[in-house]
Amino acid sequence: MRGIKADGTAITVMAVDDSPVSRKMIKKALEPEGFQVIAEAGNGKQAVELYASVKADVITMDVTMPVMDGLEAASAIKAVNPGQPIIMLSAMGDEDIINDARRRGINDICSKPFKPDEIIEKILRIL
Repeated sequence: MRGIKADGTAITVMAVDDSPVSRKMIKKALEPEGFQVIAEAGNGKQAVELYASVKADVITMDVTMPVMDGLEAASAIKAVNPGQPIIMLSAMGDEDIINDARRRGINDICSKPFKPDEIIEKILRIL
């Protein structure tokens, strides 16, 4: 069980994606490995609002979402907690988006569709 911390508790995740199918795929990839998806948001604004009360160990954040995109949401969360680990999920391999994400302090990028092991390894690496 790779999603268990040394103290025996689960690594917690907030999954942010406007696609319910993508959020379900994140849960399906992580939960069998012991991770716990403790919150879900369908857009960046919801993620920022939820963040204060949730305090997940790591956030998976889609780039393209309605209301507020993932880059803006990540910036808002990093303004509150610069150390918050965030993995950006993107179907677009656009170098400009990747560079923008890095400038905003995003810890890692994962291309969609992702392989379960890939997202797990990225989470473990940034924690």
